[in-house]
Amino acid sequence: MTDAATLARRIAQGRGDEPADLVIRGAQLFDLVSGDLTPTDIALCGDTIVGTHGRYEGKASFDATGLIAVPGFIDTHLHVESSLVTPLEFERCVLPHGVTTAICDPHEISNVLGAEGIRYFLACAEEMRMDLRVQLSSCVPATHLETAGAALEAADLTPFMDHPKVIGLAEFMNFPGVLHRDPGCLAKLEAFSHRHIDGHAPLVRGLDLNGYLSAGIRTDHETTTAEEAREKLAKGMAILIREGSVSKDLHALIPLITRDASPFLAFCTDDRNPLDIAEEGHLDFMIRTAIAHGADVLATYRVASLSAARNFGLFDRGFIGPGKRADIVLVDDLAACRVRQVFVGGRLVEDGLFADRKTVSPVGLHSVRSRKLAPEDFAVKARDGETPVIGVVPGRIITERLSMRLPERDGFALPDLDQDAVKVAVIERHGRNGGIAGGFVHGFGMKHGAIASSVGHDSHNLCVVGVDEASMAAAANRLIDIGGGFAVADGGKVTAELALPVAGLMSDQPFETVRHGLEGLRAAAKALGVVLAEPFLQVAFLTLPVIPHLKITDKGLVDVDRFDFV
Repeated sequence: MTDAATLARRIAQGRGDEPADLVIRGAQLFDLVSGDLTPTDIALCGDTIVGTHGRYEGKASFDATGLIAVPGFIDTHLHVESSLVTPLEFERCVLPHGVTTAICDPHEISNVLGAEGIRYFLACAEEMRMDLRVQLSSCVPATHLETAGAALEAADLTPFMDHPKVIGLAEFMNFPGVLHRDPGCLAKLEAFSHRHIDGHAPLVRGLDLNGYLSAGIRTDHETTTAEEAREKLAKGMAILIREGSVSKDLHALIPLITRDASPFLAFCTDDRNPLDIAEEGHLDFMIRTAIAHGADVLATYRVASLSAARNFGLFDRGFIGPGKRADIVLVDDLAACRVRQVFVGGRLVEDGLFADRKTVSPVGLHSVRSRKLAPEDFAVKARDGETPVIGVVPGRIITERLSMRLPERDGFALPDLDQDAVKVAVIERHGRNGGIAGGFVHGFGMKHGAIASSVGHDSHNLCVVGVDEASMAAAANRLIDIGGGFAVADGGKVTAELALPVAGLMSDQPFETVRHGLEGLRAAAKALGVVLAEPFLQVAFLTLPVIPHLKITDKGLVDVDRFDFV
């Protein structure tokens, strides 16, 4: 709620009765209604825009000559944990790219720590300069097919419902549970029936889609083809176009980005790490890529800001106009989307912006509770006939179900490098049952060694991909020693690592340190023969049993289409 004195100051400065707190001069304002570029002052009173299309006097001014002012970008669905840094480091990483609002689902940390993870994210959000909004994680655990570190029922979520940083219910990943009217799913949907509910509906079409939408679900970020998107749009669902480090759907969905469709679209990254942000960018990368491949410029900037805001009920932003939140991005070229300066909540993004933030103590520092592993733990019993093999599709988290005849010895199946079939194993790491499941995966190109990750969507058990058992054990055991992260091993010895001790998901170091660590990991993985551009997050998605078609959890191979074990 805004008090009367603040409102009076805004009115007075907007009318020009008193100097504005800050005037941005010399910029051209990009009008998201007409697409026109208009030279104008932009007057700010605190964190609010109070004047455009006029001349203003100000207590302070900022020279934006030669630049174009566009609204701050809004990432409508992401997991901060996948940036591998804490929320306070995440904003340092993405604010210079123009991302002034992010809508996150703390689903990853919630699967490890439960409500403690949500409290940690809300505490961070209160200290951040960007506006981090939190959707309450709807599926912890995501399914009955895996072992998570926690469980959240409707009664665990509703106490957070009225927090000022909370929008509503996060992606409802358990779409089979919705369609089959699972009582636990219905309880959450009922509790949040008056709030925004995010969807997660990969390949859900036809009458199943009708049923899913009838539950009050409004958005989807798992759409991978324009045909699928058009059906969902025709049924009133907003499409969040995703381009992350692994899931890359932007190119397939660029044809949707038109002026007519733009009100029903938004951009999101879902999972993007600091190295990709440094090398490519964030939402600025999506904007320039879309425009370069034929998307309408006005429609693209609407999707990045105004449409995103309206689809999530954030009516105070997404537009540069009086009364709106002063989130402003200054670019030197609309098509290239080269961000030169950013204002967030009326403040210039520079190093000093972060100096007075209060620290938030990390949580989950001892969340990897697996026993030490031996090479023989990674043996996989041979099957009669062909063996089901997970087929990785580069740039997609959807996997194929393949079948291969694999060599065997003494009743155990062996990797077959000629078919690019190597071992994959998942180890329960929350200290609940110690379960281990093994199988095979195709698509990594690995010739020797192993890579391991404690980031394993959605329950975040340890996942190891490798050729030889000694290296698999070495990589997994190193993660147990350092409290989680990524590790590469070759010849039974660790060759590269990145510690992620905050719930086994995030570093407690600056994002620059994480970025450099990822460079070393990628080089070490490439030395094993790995051909994937982002192998570690690809490993993380092998364990996601809500994305078709074949996945693996600590309980075994999962046929996602049947929502049951192989």
